[in-house]
Amino acid sequence: MDAWLQSLLTALALPQYGLATVFVVAVISATLLPAGSEFAVIGLVKLNPELFWPAVAVATVGNTIGGAISWWMGYGAELLYERMKHRELHLRALDWLRQFGPKACLLSWLPIVGDPLCAIAGWLKLPFWPCVAYMAIGKFARYVLLTAALLWLFPGQYTP
Repeated sequence: MDAWLQSLLTALALPQYGLATVFVVAVISATLLPAGSEFAVIGLVKLNPELFWPAVAVATVGNTIGGAISWWMGYGAELLYERMKHRELHLRALDWLRQFGPKACLLSWLPIVGDPLCAIAGWLKLPFWPCVAYMAIGKFARYVLLTAALLWLFPGQYTP
């Protein structure tokens, strides 16, 4: 098992530690912890332009795994919620999410509300794999658009 983990870390560490760092930052930033992974991706790509697609792919996978972790946290938190008093506003928001189903996870890329949205999807017991697929689509689009825009549309403002 240690050899497998070491080879995985070695593969992610091209060049040396950049992609592994992007992966870890992306996982952490997609949980309910307040963080952002965009600057790690942009920094790596600015230093190594040939890593644009690998960095976007690694960040997407890491951020999607973080979203899946949030889904499971929400799934477990649902038991606690059932013990609490229900408010009308909360019930309307939950009904809205139920109506859209897993497609609501496309919005998981949004700042502030995106990560809790993944947790609420788990809370509502929306189907796990469709939610993860929609999370991945939204997060991939965010990384491609944001990284490309910041690096190529405004190259002078983000030079090291």
